Amino acid sequence: MCPALKTDTEILRTSENAYERLILHHLQHCGLFTSTENYFQGNLLRQRWRDSHHPGSSHPGTHSSDSNNSNMEDEEQEPGRRAFTLHLGQALRTRQLVIDFDGERPIPRLREPLDLFAIPSTPFQGVRWPIEYEVFKEAIHHIEWDPPDPEPFYQPTGHERAPMPIGEEKGNVVYCIDPGTKTSYFTYSRVGGSRGPIKSSTSCAMHQDKSTLAFESRFESGNLQKAVQVGVHDYELTLRTDMYTTKHTQWFYFRVRNMKAGVTYRFTIVNLMKASSLYCLGMRPLLYSERAAWEKGEGWRRTGSNIRYYRNQHHQAEQDNNTTTNTKSLHSLTWTGQFPYDFDTCYLAHCYPYTYSHLQRYLSRLTSNSATGAYCKLRVLCRSLAGNAVHVLTVTSPGGGWMDRSAKRAVVVTARVHPGETNSSWMMQGFLDFLLGESDDARLLRETFVFKVVPMLNPDGVVVGNYRCSLAGRDLNRNYNTLLRDSFPCVWHTRNMVKRLMAERDVVLYCDFHGHSRKNNVFMYGCTNSDDATQRLHERVFPLMMSKNANDKFSFRSCKFRVHQSKEGTGRVVMWRLGIRNSYTMESTFGGSTLGNRKGTHFTTRDLKSLGYYLCDTLLDYCDPDPTKTSHCLAELRAMLRQELRERLGREVDSDGSLSVSISDIESSTSGSNSTESDGLPVHLLNRIDEQRQVKKKHLRSGKERNRLRQERVRNVDPKVLHRNIKNIDPVLPTEDMVKVRIQEKTVAVVREKKKREVPFVVKVSRQTGRSWIPHPTTRIGVIGHVTLWQEEESEKNEYLDAVRAAYLRTQPPVTAVQQRGFSVPVPTSKIRVHTTPIQQQPMPFSPDHRSHAGMRGGLERRNRVGRMNGTILT
Repeated sequence: MCPALKTDTEILRTSENAYERLILHHLQHCGLFTSTENYFQGNLLRQRWRDSHHPGSSHPGTHSSDSNNSNMEDEEQEPGRRAFTLHLGQALRTRQLVIDFDGERPIPRLREPLDLFAIPSTPFQGVRWPIEYEVFKEAIHHIEWDPPDPEPFYQPTGHERAPMPIGEEKGNVVYCIDPGTKTSYFTYSRVGGSRGPIKSSTSCAMHQDKSTLAFESRFESGNLQKAVQVGVHDYELTLRTDMYTTKHTQWFYFRVRNMKAGVTYRFTIVNLMKASSLYCLGMRPLLYSERAAWEKGEGWRRTGSNIRYYRNQHHQAEQDNNTTTNTKSLHSLTWTGQFPYDFDTCYLAHCYPYTYSHLQRYLSRLTSNSATGAYCKLRVLCRSLAGNAVHVLTVTSPGGGWMDRSAKRAVVVTARVHPGETNSSWMMQGFLDFLLGESDDARLLRETFVFKVVPMLNPDGVVVGNYRCSLAGRDLNRNYNTLLRDSFPCVWHTRNMVKRLMAERDVVLYCDFHGHSRKNNVFMYGCTNSDDATQRLHERVFPLMMSKNANDKFSFRSCKFRVHQSKEGTGRVVMWRLGIRNSYTMESTFGGSTLGNRKGTHFTTRDLKSLGYYLCDTLLDYCDPDPTKTSHCLAELRAMLRQELRERLGREVDSDGSLSVSISDIESSTSGSNSTESDGLPVHLLNRIDEQRQVKKKHLRSGKERNRLRQERVRNVDPKVLHRNIKNIDPVLPTEDMVKVRIQEKTVAVVREKKKREVPFVVKVSRQTGRSWIPHPTTRIGVIGHVTLWQEEESEKNEYLDAVRAAYLRTQPPVTAVQQRGFSVPVPTSKIRVHTTPIQQQPMPFSPDHRSHAGMRGGLERRNRVGRMNGTILT
């Protein structure tokens, strides 16, 4: 055996590391360390190293003439060369062995094992869909590409026409799919969605011909519901609303095939719900051509002309949770465009798509990179409703002792709580690219802070192509205060993560990335710290610094800091309430910039990613130990606000006190999207409540309806029984019978109102001078027959019995009395009959001639007040 290799072998064999000894046995089993072949292994490995590292080496995969001759000589001298090649191939395929060279001597060593904390706790799994959703299995990939020149806004000519809606009655439906909501709320999910065969999307088309475009959107983040051909090259498109809702149509993403180059097609989306849009300000849709990507390396480009956003003449009728029909006006977006190639596969989108699978591929690249494994840890924060993983990354430098690490302040950054705001994911990718890079600023950030990053808060909504909601049918950015962990797991776990983080260290910044559909540029929404005089205007310093670093994209004038009541459930307000003073929502437009040299041009993915770089740069400026920048920004803010107050209020503002009071007067609330229609309980809980209400409504009837039902029951009673009951009633005592009927009616009202626990009770009827049906002043009220007794408050019963006794005494002459449980009920002794016939379970209805006595009104009014406090009124 070669001495050098023998020494290395002995080193591995005598190593104290159990892992190295195990790998040694594995390599010996594969034939690496054999007595006759190690020399040739060393020669071949040394030759490969020379070919790859020496300046005069040949192209990889070829050898020089000298090396070829030497190899031939070796092959002639050694008859076991063929077996050696086999053993060497096995050795080179292993990933545990790394060959280094010390001069001419190869030194085999074991590769360092991967850091365990750099591996996610669970591997990346398949994407989970609702079980009723049909999904194409093919994977869709778009290349990342930026146009060489900024793409300008569309300039309206004033001649853009608004097509009249035609609809499927007169048009030809060329694409129509199941909306994917066979149930009214989310029930279950599986990888890949529905297991059944994918239905044809053109089965309902009539007069289909070869020139008709072929649409498709049953892939990740797609949301086209229907396409109707209304002209030779004109199509009306209907978007699918957010799943389990009837609202939120803004995001669109679908595929088109079977087109012809040079033909002008018109597309009109007819069910958009926002009254205004960036399409009114020159924004253009996006087009992606697979053939252009393959042949030219071009990706998403802005396209379209004759663009117009307008209000429809018809409205959408919908029902809210209270079954009240509302009418909501719809809007349309129309544009014309041409495709670059015949029979190409093209995609049209509202903004640059960024799917959940895209994120998983990006995170997989991060975890497989050994350079980032030392300071980036990936974990699963929680599982969404559908079971998709919500990932969280912890980024910080591992150096220093425990005290140094615990003294680091924290930064929390989240994105994509609204699935249709894909620009927030591109900002997040830019932020992570910079933070995980090797620049000096990135190292300084990792050494100074602990970053908690949640790159996609709403993976379910991203998967199914929602614009704003999760599978709960609600806006997650209005439910950060929720207690329903199982219904809103993503925001519930994010808030709890921040709580735990704040218990460990100071959180200097919280920023949630969003997209804005009605304003250009980039800006922030914050929270005014007006309660603390020492922190006045400090919440505006970070956005002002951001505007100075990105002066051609970020607009400080568009920033707002007022906390409106409707935004109390948003992430920035909830984190601010927890104690994070610098809590922001960073909004990036879907359109472009109106600032500097980028004025009038669209944002690209490179522009969106650069905003993540600028956020890191601004964080270093804000946390600079030298307070000069902060002082300059505060002075500039005071001067800026005084000037604005002077212009708006028409008076001079000098003191800081009046300045702080006037700020709230002039500043409006954030003008973002209104999500009040998607607030409240999740859809599945809301449906259960509605079902319970419907069940209750079946039992709770009005007084007229109850009287009508009683009369029907009386008419259906056996005539003999009814005659016998009427015959036994003494006609000399009309007042007695009236009081009896009233007591029975009052008892039934108490039974239906209180809904108390039933107590079995048996009434014994004796032939004595008394009325056994008169209730006793106990905690129960009884009715003779098969009627049960119900619990009731004693004070209310006593008031009622006092009213009955007073009414009876006023209408009867003095007679003898029978003592019953402490009070006297006067009963005429001359005419007493004890009715032995069982009384029907439902009491006799009131006679139309009966009227309430004045003496009974007081007790009834008091009962009505008690009923009102309980939410009902007794009649």
